Formats: sequence, structure tokens, C-alpha cells
Amino acid sequence: MSERWARAMLSAYRYAGAAAYPLIGPYVAWRTSRGKEDRVRRRERYGVAGRPRPEGPVIWIHAASVGETIAVVPLVKSILDYGVNIVLTTGTVTSAQVADERLGDRIIHQYVPLDLKPAVSRFLDHWRPDLAIIAESEIWPMTMLELGARRVPQVLVNGRLSDRSFSSWKKRANIAEALFENLAHVVAQSDVDGERFRTLGARPVTVSGNLKVDTAPPPVDERALASLKRQIGERPTWAAISTHDGEEVVAAEVHATLHRRHHGLLTIIVPRHPDRAEALSAQISAMGLKLARRSRGDRITADTDILLGDTIGEMGLYLRLTEIAFVGRSLTSEGGQNPLEPAMLETAVLAGRNVQNFREAYQRLLDSGGAKLVRDRDMLAGAVNFLLTNEVARHEMMAAGAATVDEMRGALARTLKSLEPYIQPLIVKSRLKGADGR
Repeated sequence: MSERWARAMLSAYRYAGAAAYPLIGPYVAWRTSRGKEDRVRRRERYGVAGRPRPEGPVIWIHAASVGETIAVVPLVKSILDYGVNIVLTTGTVTSAQVADERLGDRIIHQYVPLDLKPAVSRFLDHWRPDLAIIAESEIWPMTMLELGARRVPQVLVNGRLSDRSFSSWKKRANIAEALFENLAHVVAQSDVDGERFRTLGARPVTVSGNLKVDTAPPPVDERALASLKRQIGERPTWAAISTHDGEEVVAAEVHATLHRRHHGLLTIIVPRHPDRAEALSAQISAMGLKLARRSRGDRITADTDILLGDTIGEMGLYLRLTEIAFVGRSLTSEGGQNPLEPAMLETAVLAGRNVQNFREAYQRLLDSGGAKLVRDRDMLAGAVNFLLTNEVARHEMMAAGAATVDEMRGALARTLKSLEPYIQPLIVKSRLKGADGR
């Protein structure tokens, strides 16, 4: 892409903002999350390295937030087994914690630099990556231009394009083509995503399936799980997880509707953003419901209506406390959240109809009977009531979801095959350097 193209594109982005170009939002995302970043490591946002560069080849892998980080963990581990150094960047404190918990000191973690030329240049000057692997939908103009100028291959893995993003890019086809031509390879999640990338000018494009399917189930602290199970006892439960604004109140209203029919019912609400817990606690308490907050260590007593899961990194705990899970950002918000984690833990999955970002996963679960979509609060209450009442139907749904996840596996192997032409030379180079002792 010419410098004139780059200037025009970046000027358009500065003028229109992230709303017009939904895939190009790192700077705006950082601006809106100020106050939540790791202040001790803030300089990394400006490309100032927090660690020395290791000897030998380096692969830069970027995963924006928690979901993407969890998705690339198996891929990172597979590459590490070849003996190649990895610098993993993420954009949030929570995703940094996930990287530390699951990968430890096997990788070098850095916060991703802002998509501004001085920050990106400083980052690349220090780390000198031999290959850049980006997860899902992180398309940054300046970073792509700088990598292209240095002739560093860029591969997008687990790539996806939402309906909104694809529509926006199609309106700016010339800009899209100028950007996507910088990608050496796109490994898309689904046939729909693959065709969308091809339409926008990406070449070559292969389809791998969703890397999230090949991840391990979310971990759990067994002692915490045993403690909560003792407190809950034989009470019936259901959960509303990864909820967004409005969905927590819907879940509380469903609880109020059902608790007389199902004696002792406990509803578990896990907001996508735990920093909303204070406001949610006030809202739910104002409805006359008694609430226990996990972050405060509140005990679940016989008269507790709601367990508010306002902690980070404990989804595996909450999902193991129930057999029914409504997955949020699908009823009052759009796009959906990942249904694969509850399904792989043999949980019956419910969701609203706005699940475009996980279209293929939901379609597979719906076809097998592992998930059901609901239209509104009343339909959600009816679905939860049915599953609580009908044990056989509930267990059939749980088993169907787990079986569907097993059938969907294989994305990791297909992704590694697509990456082989880029990684194999680095493996050889790393081994030769090791043999030379340099």
C-alpha cells in the first residue's frame, strides 16, 4: 500500500472514528478503558519494552482480550514445543492475568502498543519479530503498515467478521483491499467468514473452524467449588453468564417468576464486566431479592436468591454449580458470547436471538439440540422452567451440547497446518542457533 493510501486511510479513521471502522479500534478502546490498565506497565502501551529480547527467532502473537487469549493458548503451547520464542501481547489486565495463569514464564507477555507510529516502531525495533500472528479481528492500519515495511509476514488466525463489520468494510472496499493485502494468510473460523475475507481482498484464505473449541474447559478451584456446593446443597440452580446491561435485571425477574414454582431456587448471575457489580447489587436488592456477592465472600444461605459472580477468572466455578446457563449479550445486546465453554461442561445452553458473532457455534448446537434461543424474558422464564422441571430433557440437552463440541474439534491442527510454511523456517533457524551455541 502506498504512503498516500496510508495517509488517506488514517485520516479517514481519525475523522470517522471506530464506529465507522469497527475493526480498527485499539486506540479508541484504550482511551475508553483508561483507569483499568496496569499503571506499573503503562509504558508498554507506548512500545517501551519491559523485558530484553531473547536470542533467536521471535514470533509475536496478539490476542486482544480474555476470549481471544484463551482461544490461542493451545496454539501458543504447540509453537512453544518447537522451541521458538513467543512474545504474547494482550490489551487488557484481565487477559494478562489469563496469560500468566495458563502460560506462565514460558512466554514473554507485553501490553500491546497503541496503533500510533512511534509506539509501533519502538515495539518492533526492540522485539524484531520474524512472524506476526493476530487473533480474530484485530486489524490495525499503522501496525500492519509497519510490519509490511519490515517484510514481516502477518497471519490472521481464528479470523471472523461480524455482520456489522463486514457491511462497514464493504462500503469502503478500496481501503479494505489496501489493508488486507498486507496479510500473508487468513485462517478463518467459518466458511462464511472465509468468503467475507475473500470478498474484501484477502488472499490466501483457509478455514480452520473455531480455535475456542480446542481449548480445555475453564479451570476451577476444587476447594472453592466444594465449599459453594455445600452451601447450596440440593437447591435447584440456573445461571445467566457473560451478561450485559439489562440482562441481569431480566435474570432477576425470571428468578422472581420461578422461585415459587421451584422451592429454594438459586439464580447465579455472572456479569461480563464485574466492575458493574455495585450498581447491579443495588438494582437487584431494590427488587426485594437477597443477594450474595462472590467478591466479598458472602455465604449462600437458605434465603439467598441471587449469587452475583462478580469475580474474574472463575467461570469454570460458576458453570460447575448448575446444569442450565443463559449466555448473555444476546437478549438486550447484540453479538452474543461464547456458548462453547458451557456446552463442553455439559450445561444446557440458552441464549437470546442476537448471536451473530458466534453464528456457526450456535447453529451447530441448535441443530444437535444442545442449545435453544429465546425471544424475550417470558420465553426465557418458560425455557428455564421447562428444563428445571424435566430432568430427562435437560440431560439430553446437556449431552447433545458436549457431543457437538467434540465433533467440532480440529481447528488447532488445521491452523497449525496453515502456519507451517511460516513457522517451519523459524524452527530450523532456532535449532541451528542452539546447535551453534549462539
